[in-house]
Amino acid sequence: MRAWIRDTAGLGTALWLFGYLASLLLFFTPFAGIMGWIITAIFTPITLAVTWWWFRGRDLPLRYFLGVGIAWTAIAVVLDYLFIVRLFQTPYYGPDVFLYYALTFLIPVGVGLYLARMNR
Repeated sequence: MRAWIRDTAGLGTALWLFGYLASLLLFFTPFAGIMGWIITAIFTPITLAVTWWWFRGRDLPLRYFLGVGIAWTAIAVVLDYLFIVRLFQTPYYGPDVFLYYALTFLIPVGVGLYLARMNR
């Protein structure tokens, strides 16, 4: 159970926090209007690498990775709502955000599929 909490709440919140802090930095630049696309382009490969590194060497079933994807997505949706939409009273949801939510779910699932294939 302890590993599940670290894998979902711990890593999911840490990854969200890095993106959130990057968005706060970009907010004060001329790129504020496209910061969602910039963050997605930069953090997708980083998140893939961190996720692969975090889970490598562990023999976990695909349903575990599905649960991680669901948990990470729920964390992102809730924290985005609380710390972006509510805190800054800003319109937030656009195509970049929905792509980000899809990737938040698909990255751990894809890494899980890749690792399962490599462990065969």
